[in-house]
Amino acid sequence: MAVHLLDTQYDADSYQKYRFPPSENLQSVIFSYLEEKKVDPVRLAVDVGCGSGQSTHVLAAHFEKVVGTDISEAQIEAAKQAASFPNVTYHVCPAEELPFEDGSVDLITAFTAAHWFDMPRFMKEVDRVLKPHGCVALSTYTTDFSMHYKDCSERLTEIFTETRDLLLKYSDEKVNLVIAEYKEVFESVPFPDKKRVTQILDKIPMSVSGVIGLFQSFSMYQAFLRSDPEAAKSLLQKTEQRFLETMGVCSNETQALEEIKDPLAHRRLQRLDHIWNMQ
Repeated sequence: MAVHLLDTQYDADSYQKYRFPPSENLQSVIFSYLEEKKVDPVRLAVDVGCGSGQSTHVLAAHFEKVVGTDISEAQIEAAKQAASFPNVTYHVCPAEELPFEDGSVDLITAFTAAHWFDMPRFMKEVDRVLKPHGCVALSTYTTDFSMHYKDCSERLTEIFTETRDLLLKYSDEKVNLVIAEYKEVFESVPFPDKKRVTQILDKIPMSVSGVIGLFQSFSMYQAFLRSDPEAAKSLLQKTEQRFLETMGVCSNETQALEEIKDPLAHRRLQRLDHIWNMQ
């Protein structure tokens, strides 16, 4: 990430525990695109703004070497402490100053991170380090989740949305790029051969405690916590209690977020916007 918003060990641990890796559907889109564009050999992939490393791991089976980079030392330390693969390493650096030689990288990814970058500088750096036929894939997800549990799914989704909307008041202006589904990010990409893929949907099993943990990992919650610690903690405590009461259960380990369906047929749910660019 290009700005220090989540740089404490607590934040890194929260990311490691509650943020989910790119879905299998997303991975399939990425690697199908690479195959379509005949990106070969696939020797080096760089995951920029890697956070605590969940997204970096998914690249390991497809490349000889994978490097995750992040501006946060705490996030990189958390990534190093997690179980990994022998061909994966990590490096602390800004997204706009990548420690790679000109024309040396096959694929650059940034999962839910590009909105924090200085895009003109980042894209200039991408242009420098990518091989002549290298690719860059940028993706994000919205916070429009649909919660599913027995016959109270709609009410649970309403509670989630109400809490999210309260937290949005504390969001950095850069989060607006996520809310706008990365349209501005896509437009800032200078490469002529580029593609925007939307509505890649997936199921994400998650307990009530996992949903609360996901809220805690949001930068807007961390901003609220710094501004008014008691109010921030109280909000999540009340949200958790509302979930449990609505579900009629006592355990916060009860699974409440089960699937993501077609937003055109149901509600606006989680959507992953992907940008594929090729030099």
